[in-house]
Amino acid sequence: VALPARFRERLVDGLIMTRGQEHCVSVFPLAEFSRQSVELAQASSTAARNRDYQRLLYSAADDPTPDKQGRVVINADLRRYAGLERDCVAVGSNTHFEIWDSTAWQAFLDDREPLFARMDSEVVPGLV
Repeated sequence: VALPARFRERLVDGLIMTRGQEHCVSVFPLAEFSRQSVELAQASSTAARNRDYQRLLYSAADDPTPDKQGRVVINADLRRYAGLERDCVAVGSNTHFEIWDSTAWQAFLDDREPLFARMDSEVVPGLV
């Protein structure tokens, strides 16, 4: 997949691809993934749910190197997880971006976009 030009400059020092929420591929700048890994390491290792989350996140993590045209290969496990077969879309998400199957992304929008106007009070109370 060709990395979108608007994201490439943030990935020059390396990138990590791993499982994202809602069955997409999350792509992080290496420094951001490392920062979040430090935070995640603070989670209790005695809680099975925390261990499971970390296993699933890290076992899927891959660090592909883009070619000169800014393309990377998404490994077979991540492609299968995200249902990536042909058309996909890159979606910015603050500290990273996500790669979605285009049909799955449209279904997500159809389901969640009508709720967007009401989400702000839960997600960012007092900000908007």
